[in-house]
Amino acid sequence: MDTKSSSRGSVADRRFTMIDEAFICAVCGEAVPPLGRTARDHCPKCLCSLHVDNFPGDRAADCGGVLKPAGIVTKKKGTQIVYKCDKCGKEKRNIIAEDDDYNKIIRLSSNPC
Repeated sequence: MDTKSSSRGSVADRRFTMIDEAFICAVCGEAVPPLGRTARDHCPKCLCSLHVDNFPGDRAADCGGVLKPAGIVTKKKGTQIVYKCDKCGKEKRNIIAEDDDYNKIIRLSSNPC
């Protein structure tokens, strides 16, 4: 395994950990089912997430703040929601899911990042 270090951590630390489980959204109270094809990482109703990961699925972040949608960016991986943590200010990105509130995605698209 390649574990070369960089300013962003080792390659081994940056691996995606698959966690696709149901949860109750801490922001809007929606009962959110697993996504089924990849890891569910945000609420499809309010689009919010929690700052619980340093790298996808590791559950190693100590912050616990609310990641609020701030805009949209389109990359090779697809359209992503850009989040800003309301507690620590960190920005993160998550790929949109097919069941996300389409009207909220459209409104966010007026805020390209």
